[in-house]
Amino acid sequence: MSTQTPRILTNSRDRVGECPVWSVAEQALYWVDIEGCRIHRFDWASQTQQTWHTPERVGCMALTSRTGEPQTLVAAMETGIYLLKLGQEGGVDATLLAGVKHPMPNMRFNDGRCDAQGRFWVSTMCMDMSLAAPVGAVYCFDEAGLNELQISGFVTPNGMGFSPDGGSYYLSDSHPSIQKIWVFDRDATTGALSRQRLFVDMLSLPGRPDGAAVDATGCYWICANDAGLVHQFSPQGELLQSVSVPVSKPAMCAFGGPNLDVLFVTSILPAGVQPEHAGLNGAVFALEVGARGLPEPVFSRFTLC
Repeated sequence: MSTQTPRILTNSRDRVGECPVWSVAEQALYWVDIEGCRIHRFDWASQTQQTWHTPERVGCMALTSRTGEPQTLVAAMETGIYLLKLGQEGGVDATLLAGVKHPMPNMRFNDGRCDAQGRFWVSTMCMDMSLAAPVGAVYCFDEAGLNELQISGFVTPNGMGFSPDGGSYYLSDSHPSIQKIWVFDRDATTGALSRQRLFVDMLSLPGRPDGAAVDATGCYWICANDAGLVHQFSPQGELLQSVSVPVSKPAMCAFGGPNLDVLFVTSILPAGVQPEHAGLNGAVFALEVGARGLPEPVFSRFTLC
């Protein structure tokens, strides 16, 4: 167990803080509050935060190659993939890029990230986790549109990540009944997946597998929801260390900072806890864990208007 005092990045608290994404071009951290329908941006130089309100829940988002004002993101929301232009006064201009037909009501996009080739990989889930409905699937958004991959039957697909060489793809299911992480072989050129196999069975470890990041050496870092930990695994699936955070529900992690050696961790407000009594729950933390990440890829499969 590795214990340190993490830096609390902001004063705000999120209901479901997820999808931290570091922009090298802007030297800023973006993340979402899914249930709060908000996107946040923390500027590293000025140490200031901006917040935008979105028309739907944002499960995950990706950077784009566009810079300047307004900032633009590609976001996987409830009803599809949207281009979001973030305005100056907290408003958002949302343009639908690709709709989705969910297999049942009350679903949304959940986890996702871009690969090095500029594709946006995203997953879906039923928002009522008590149903344990295996209707979640993984999609890839590129110049051909939103394409469902031949991997489905998940309850809460999560923990996406790519090895530094692009040859491996990671995916977890964080539902309490499953709690497994898989790895796939991946053709980096075409994006095709094959040879799904178990990477880590987290039923034997503290916490449920939630959002994840891969560092520059290929180690896989994943938030252990309900355990207040972030686990680091070697590329072979060996547990190397568990880093504690001062909340029970860390949600997703990402490397960033000027030298890409800061591990940012978002968190969730536990059910039944009121915002005025949140404490550190729902905060974003910055940790120094002795590892360095890679620049976050941007969506670049076609020109965004």
